[in-house]
Amino acid sequence: MKKVLIFLPLTVLLFGCRGNTSGGAAAGGAAERQAQAVSIGIFIPGVMSGSPIYEMLAQGVRRAAEETTGVETTVVEGGYNQAEWESRVTSMAASGDYDLIVSSNPSLPAIAAAVSAKFPEQRFLLLDGELSGNPGIFTMRYNQREQAYMAGHIAALVAEASGPALAWIGLVAAQEYPAMNDSILPGYLDGARAVNPAFTVDFRVVGNWFDAERGAELAEEMIRGGVPVILPIAGGAGAGVLQAAAEAGAKVVWFDINGYDLRPGTVVGSAVLHQDRAAYEQTKRYLEGRLPFGSAELVGVVDGYVDFIEDDPLYIAAVSPEIRKAQSLLIERIRSRVLVLGE
Repeated sequence: MKKVLIFLPLTVLLFGCRGNTSGGAAAGGAAERQAQAVSIGIFIPGVMSGSPIYEMLAQGVRRAAEETTGVETTVVEGGYNQAEWESRVTSMAASGDYDLIVSSNPSLPAIAAAVSAKFPEQRFLLLDGELSGNPGIFTMRYNQREQAYMAGHIAALVAEASGPALAWIGLVAAQEYPAMNDSILPGYLDGARAVNPAFTVDFRVVGNWFDAERGAELAEEMIRGGVPVILPIAGGAGAGVLQAAAEAGAKVVWFDINGYDLRPGTVVGSAVLHQDRAAYEQTKRYLEGRLPFGSAELVGVVDGYVDFIEDDPLYIAAVSPEIRKAQSLLIERIRSRVLVLGE
């Protein structure tokens, strides 16, 4: 249960309760935030250790909490079995312990909507997903078509430099899901075809987010088939892709975080999400009573949440000046809105 500070006037105790918000309005006002302690649950759809994107989520929420008096945070890990995530989130809501549940995954909006139907007073802040119209849920989705386009562009530049006949790039995904099929895969292909319309993508699926051995097997098959550059979006299975590429002399483009130091010289691009910033800023909006529940926002390169890391010395060492210049010109076209990549 929420912890109410003592020595408060009776009127505060009577009217400072959760659940007095209407659809689309921010959950509570600044006065209510000051009148009572706030508890935030951070739901990790997986395991946080070794998952930088979820580590950034927790870091951002905790930073916002540390800057606000009377805010507590708790991390709850959902594990790798996706079938159990809804029951874990349901338990969090049923406990009544959390004013706000924060998470990040494309599957979370549907899970939160199901939980919200049973516990309508529960509030959710969800990143990397989209759902509008539910008065208890706010979502912020990243423009992953932009992110994938930049990844495909650098992959094609590096592949083309490896040999004029090489018009293949690879993508190893943990699973197929709407964002992968509708945004990431087509964006990756479009980015490559901006370099050369002849490019195609060898697309393979691991089947889970943790099997590094299977990730390595798929990468090895791709490389033997002539694929010189691979993008893994496979969680822990991506380590297998990276290992296989390093051993075979192939290259890798990393996704979501700066991956150059994972395998210097093998990782030739990093298309990233600034998830820590997003988690921090949106949690602050909630704590200040400004988070517009019921709405969904899409953010991208122009907003500063999607980016490509160009200034890392390991990138500069791994990629030729000509390739870096071509990639930089693309990124500037997106930032200046000369090139607009809608979802």
